[in-house]
Amino acid sequence: MKIVLDQDKCVSSGQCVMAAPDVFDQREEDGVAVLLDDSPSADGAEDVEHAAAVCPAVAIRVER
Repeated sequence: MKIVLDQDKCVSSGQCVMAAPDVFDQREEDGVAVLLDDSPSADGAEDVEHAAAVCPAVAIRVER
């Protein structure tokens, strides 16, 4: 699994951080999402898929 985060699309909602805190975080200055791990283990796949699904800006893409 590979995750692609488009920071230009991010609207700083924090949904990804709540869904997958081991994979996503937010910048202090503006709340834009940052990717902590672009190739997480299969254990967190469900959380990452959920994060992509709930992103209001559709800024997260999961590639298999």
